[in-house]
Amino acid sequence: MLRRIVLSALLAFPLLAHHPVAAKFELNKKRTLRGIVTRVDWSNPHVHVLMSVQEGGQVANWVIELESELELERSGWGADSLKPGDSITAQGPVARDGSPQLWGDSIVLTSTGRRVLQMTPEGLAFFKPSSNTRPGPTPRWPDGTPRLGPAPGERGYWARPSAASLQENGVNVKMDSHGLLENINDASRVAPFQQWARDLYTMRQRRFLQDDPMFLECYPPGAVRQFQMPFGIQFIEDKPFQRIFVMNGGGNHDWHYIYTDGREQKGASRGNADNPLFYGNAVGKWQGDTLVVDTRGLNEKFWFSNGGLPHTEQLHIVERLTRTDATTLKYEVTIEDPGAYTRTWTAGWTLQWVAGEDLPTYYCQDNRA
Repeated sequence: MLRRIVLSALLAFPLLAHHPVAAKFELNKKRTLRGIVTRVDWSNPHVHVLMSVQEGGQVANWVIELESELELERSGWGADSLKPGDSITAQGPVARDGSPQLWGDSIVLTSTGRRVLQMTPEGLAFFKPSSNTRPGPTPRWPDGTPRLGPAPGERGYWARPSAASLQENGVNVKMDSHGLLENINDASRVAPFQQWARDLYTMRQRRFLQDDPMFLECYPPGAVRQFQMPFGIQFIEDKPFQRIFVMNGGGNHDWHYIYTDGREQKGASRGNADNPLFYGNAVGKWQGDTLVVDTRGLNEKFWFSNGGLPHTEQLHIVERLTRTDATTLKYEVTIEDPGAYTRTWTAGWTLQWVAGEDLPTYYCQDNRA
C-alpha cells in the first residue's frame, strides 16, 4: 500500500481511494464558499483544492475534492489550471462527518467568471463504451491462439466495461457506475442471495458503499471486480513460462497470475501456500478461442464486485475470456458460493480495446502514515 502525506491540512481527514460522491458527501446539503486558493494537490485518487475562507471574522481552511487526476486531464485540465492566490467560488455538497470538506460541483474563477476543473462531455465519454469502434480480425499468436494483449509494435489496453457491477444474466436492474442501485427495493433481484447476504448487500447500498475496503484500505479490487474498473486492465502473456499476468490500471498497479501449464490448483509451498488470496489460485486453459479460468482460494477481505455483493471463502468462479475481434473482449463468469448464494449463477459483459495508449498510471493512497 502506497502511503503519502500530501499536506498537514489534510492529515486530519481520510484521503480515500476513488469512491462514490455520496459515500463521503451529503448530496442534499450544499454550500457556497468564496475564498483564496492556498494549494492544489494534483494527484490520485482525487484532486484536492485547498482554500482559505473568511467565516465569522476568522479564516477557515477548506478542502475541495474533485475527480481523479486522470479524469480531469482527459478534460484538458492540468496541475496549473488553478494556482495558489486565485480567488474562487466553490459550490457543492458538504462532508457527512462535518469536517470542512466540499465536493466540487463547481469552481469558478473570480477574475474571469470561468468555470474550471470540471469534467467535459468528451472527458466523460472517454471512460464509457464507445459506438465509434473499428473492429478488425482478432490478433493471434503464431500457434493460432488469440492475443489478449497488444500485437507486436502496438499499444493498448482493455477498459470501458459495458456493465459496472454484477447482476445475474437476464436481470435488468439500474445502477450507477459505482454499482449503487437506483432503487434499493431492487436489491433482492440482483443475484440469488441467501438472506444474510441480501441483508448485507442492502446495508452496504444504504450506506452508499462507505465500507468498501478498496476505498478504505486501498486493497486490490480482487477477482471479477478488476474487470469492472474504470481505468482498465492489461494482459501480459508469458508464453515461455505458461502464465498470464493480469495488470490493473486502478488500485496500485497490482496483478495476478493465470497459470496455463496444467499445474494443480493450489498455492506454492514457498509462496502463498494455501492461504486465501485477493485473486485466488487461478488456472487457465484454452477451449478454442476462449480462455477458461478456474479460480478458488479467495479471501473475504475485498468486495468481488462494484456495489458490494458479498462472498465467502467458498467462492469458486469460472471466467471465460473471448476476444471476439480486435476491439472487443467478451467476459463471462459463473459464480458458485454456497456460503452466500442459493445456487450457481452467471453474469457477463464486454470490454473495449483502447488503442494507442499504455495502461494508465493510477495509485491508490491514504494519509494515515
